Amino acid sequence: MRYKIISFSLAITLLFSFGCESNSNNSMSSGLNVTGKVGEILVVCEQGIWDSPIQAALDSGLTQWILPYLPDVATFELTHKTPSHFTQGVKRYRNTLFINIDPNHKGEHGSIVKRKDVWAKDQFVVDITGKDYNQIVETCKLGLDEVHKEFDDFEWQRLIRQFSKNKVERVKSKIRENFGIDMVLPSNAKIVTKRTNFYRIEFPPAARPLEFVGTNTQDAGEIFSGLLIYQYDYVDSTQFDIKRLLQDRDTMLKYNVPYEVEGMYMGTQYSDFVFPEMNKVSSVNGKLNGFEMRGMFLFTGLPKHATGGAFWAYHFINKKTKKLVCVSGYVDAPPTTSWTHPLREIQAILRSVEVVK
Repeated sequence: MRYKIISFSLAITLLFSFGCESNSNNSMSSGLNVTGKVGEILVVCEQGIWDSPIQAALDSGLTQWILPYLPDVATFELTHKTPSHFTQGVKRYRNTLFINIDPNHKGEHGSIVKRKDVWAKDQFVVDITGKDYNQIVETCKLGLDEVHKEFDDFEWQRLIRQFSKNKVERVKSKIRENFGIDMVLPSNAKIVTKRTNFYRIEFPPAARPLEFVGTNTQDAGEIFSGLLIYQYDYVDSTQFDIKRLLQDRDTMLKYNVPYEVEGMYMGTQYSDFVFPEMNKVSSVNGKLNGFEMRGMFLFTGLPKHATGGAFWAYHFINKKTKKLVCVSGYVDAPPTTSWTHPLREIQAILRSVEVVK
């Protein structure tokens, strides 16, 4: 198992040191896969710890929000097992957090250790250990933000690794040819709109196709998702102003993403509660820098409004083609259904983007 130790200095600053040891488990050689849901962390601790104020601290530190979506989208949900239940059951949960009180623990502060590929391939495990309850509380207070970041990064990177195995070369080759970029995609993804500067890609049965044009009705229990890829000439850096990007986005969608009712089309939802947000971000390999934008869309164009959902977009420059490129994922789902999994898939795809020509 590989592990990373997070310790605490006297200045209450997180310090990192790295170490490694051989993997003595058979999980890697046997090819066992992780279980549990995307966006779920299994917390393994004694019932007394779970029933204490530590549970509220864990909930506050690890169930942060992916903003600005409505209804709220949590990065993670927590579920609990005692150590005895965990030992007697399945150990292959994709995200697992152990909280241990060990009277023999040495040191002024508790420790946080991360491990990978423990009982299954692509499993991520974090151990929080303290000599007593108070030290556990202190360790959680100081370290949960970093623990959340570790789980958060590993979640979308795991999806990138999963998608990279999919056989979608035909679709990817067309994207490379038209936009000069590459990315991972879900299996059975397909191009349904193909224009010189605009592609729409639908995702497979796990998130069935969204009918933009036609008379078919939608199943209220279904989640629809996919990608919009578009490009236009890059002139200067002022094009990355959020108002300018939104204006360009709305123009592009107006002419390329019509709704089933004539005169309506996909647009951006602007309100104080869900106004789009933007921040700088880099691809997983660190070679492509750009701006990601998250917000809500709705079909507009007439006095009435139709269905809508969430979008997550990545804007960057293809220096080889001198184009500003946007890869924008969309998710349309009932408010009673969790959006975490499909949005995580979108996040993984966007972080995997790279310029190839």
